[in-house]
This record gives sequence, C-alpha cells and structure tokens, in this order.
Amino acid sequence: MKKAFVFVALFLGVVVAALSFSELETILLTLGKARLSFFLLALVIQSLWFISSGRMYQSIFHLLGVHEDVFTLSRIATAANFINVVAPTAGAGGVALFASEAHRRGHPTGKVTVAAALFLLLDQAAFLIILAIGLIILIRRNNLDAGEITASLFLFGIAVTYASVLYIGYRSAEKLGSLLAKFARLINRVVRFFRRENYLSEERAHAFAHEIADGFSGLTEKPVSLIRPVLWGIFDKGLLMLALVCSFLAFEVPFSADTIIAGFSIAYLFLIVSPTPSGIGIVEGIMPVALTSLNVNWSQSVVITLLYRAVTFWFPLAVGAWAFRGLHAERPEPVD
Repeated sequence: MKKAFVFVALFLGVVVAALSFSELETILLTLGKARLSFFLLALVIQSLWFISSGRMYQSIFHLLGVHEDVFTLSRIATAANFINVVAPTAGAGGVALFASEAHRRGHPTGKVTVAAALFLLLDQAAFLIILAIGLIILIRRNNLDAGEITASLFLFGIAVTYASVLYIGYRSAEKLGSLLAKFARLINRVVRFFRRENYLSEERAHAFAHEIADGFSGLTEKPVSLIRPVLWGIFDKGLLMLALVCSFLAFEVPFSADTIIAGFSIAYLFLIVSPTPSGIGIVEGIMPVALTSLNVNWSQSVVITLLYRAVTFWFPLAVGAWAFRGLHAERPEPVD
C-alpha cells in the first residue's frame, strides 16, 4: 500500500510537469538568455529557503515540546511541499506526511499534527504582514484593483478559518469534534450523490479532535512565543524576494524596493488563492501584469517571471520529489 502511494505521488508529479511542458520549454529558453551567475545565486538562496522553512517548523515543534533537528524537518517540509503540489488538499497532504513521519520517529502524532497545522496558519500570518506592505505600495501608486482586494480578503478568510479551528481545538476537544463531524456529514451528503458509502468517518473526526487537543496540551511556552515562528516566516518571504531580485539582475532590469515587495506580494497572493496547484498558469499570467503596472517593461516582466518560477517552483518541486522518495526509502519494509 505504501509503495502504491509513493508511485501515485510521483506519477502525479510527472503529470504536473507534463501538463506544463510548454511552460518548461519556455523556461529553458529563458534560462539560456539569463546571466548564469545570478541564476545560480537564486538557486543558492532557494536552497537556504529549505533550511529556513525547517527552522520555522523547529521553532513551532519546540513550543509543543517536540525536538527534532533542522535538517530532518527541512527534508520533511520539502517533501510535504511536493505532496501539496501533486495532490492539492489545502495543505492537508503535507500535514498527513508530517503525522506519518512523527509516528515513524516516535513523536506524538497529535503534537506534530498541531505543529504542521500551526505552520500553515503562521506562514499565512507572516505573508499577510508582507501583503499589507505590498498593498500600501499599490495604493500609493494607484494600482490596486478589485482582483487584489478580493484575493486578499479570500486569503484573510482562509487564515481566520484556520485560526478558528485551531482555537476551538485548543479550548475544547468535544467542540472541535462536533464541528468536524458536522463538516464530515455535510461532505458525505454531497458525496452520496455520486456514491452510496460515506466518504468521511464522523468517529475519525472526533478522534482527530482529541489528537489536536492532546497536541495543544503539550504547549511548553506562552502563546506569545508564536511570534518567533512568524518572524521565521517573514524571513522565508524575504529569501523569496531575494530570489526575485536575482531574477531582475539576471536580465539587467532596473528595480526598486517597492517593485520587489509589491510584485512578490501579488504573485504569492495568487499562488495561495489559485485553484491550480501552487498557482501553475495563474502566477505566470498575473505576475507579468503586476510587474508591468509597476513600470517594468512587458517582455522583461515575462522573462523575469519565468526565471523566478523556475527557481521558486520547479526547483523545489524536483527537490521535493527527491526528498519524498528518500523518506520512503528509509522506512522499514512491512513483515509479511
């Protein structure tokens, strides 16, 4: 069963690449025109982002009394990113991978599940801070339109939903269990139009709620300590903005701090709210428009976007597939 899951995950990764083959061809042509030194520097910065994300996870794990080294968490986080792309489920696939690895390494599954869920929430909180600055820049330049406002409100709604669910779990396992059971019943009613059996288990919803509550029971520091992982999240976004700076430098395109912050904010915003995995096709269309509105030439905006996506999407996707396969290889084979 585990081998089948690995095969399906890797197969979906190949499908994602195949469906975007024309984009990959364009990216390869673009990379051939870029200054190699800045392209390599962008890859180094993206590699540091892997470690920084692991450090953010580590800071959250410490809050819950779970201790793991940064390198291990970076590998799991990179693999989780791969899973979230090839099997997009609003981050649930990545959370499940962390829970599975926690069980294998002897950590409390409930605590690690809470930690992975908190990462999603705090990472969005960190981005909302960056987004606020980006929106201020767009307002000052009279470039803010209904699309950015709607997407921002949608992202804020997602963050509030995550926070509400986690807060309910923190306060009462019974209330969270009831809430999740209601969601399960609602989803099962919809699914019954297509199949007879239930898709989700209400009993599992209550058990999961108690796992969440058990995870929060191990909180070893005050909630104010959540500021530390948020700062790591802001640092993560800073690294991605540096990768964008390298993309400008690779094609010798002049830029300002406002251009980088606002351009990154819009691109990352639509990456999150996009209906496609990690904004495939959406970001490539939105980002050049955003950069053009910030006084960057259209053709330059397109090549900058393609180089930036090569570094921040396709490179992590490849590394994530390798990390996911490596984690699976470490698992002992089941005894017949």
